[in-house]
Amino acid sequence: MKPLTPYLMFKDNAREAMEFYKSCFGGTLEVKTFADTPEEMCPPGLKDKNQVMHACLTSGDLILMASDDPTGGPDLGNQIHLSVNCESVGQIDKLFDALSKDGNVIMPLAETFWAKRFGMLVDKYRFHWMLNYPLESK
Repeated sequence: MKPLTPYLMFKDNAREAMEFYKSCFGGTLEVKTFADTPEEMCPPGLKDKNQVMHACLTSGDLILMASDDPTGGPDLGNQIHLSVNCESVGQIDKLFDALSKDGNVIMPLAETFWAKRFGMLVDKYRFHWMLNYPLESK
């Protein structure tokens, strides 16, 4: 399994924060806005906004991801999501089923424009998870 990656959620200042973290850690920062997303994947009302849909800072082995929360949050307690890049359909299905038991599915596993499968959930201990099976996977 790939390493666990922290995914930080912001309220309209993800770009500023990620630029700050880049100044601290160095590395390469990639930023995609909601305006960059395909129309059918963009939440209503966000296509014309310059909010960050996804940012990724990579510096050596460090990977830090972030987004502006499209729901207007985040609230205290859900600023950090745990992101796992899975290596197979079987692995993502098994993890999603196990983690979502007695929890709350936010986004069921589905194909997206960036992944063969992606899903979000809150486990029974109220931790937020993002499971991803990337397009470039075998």
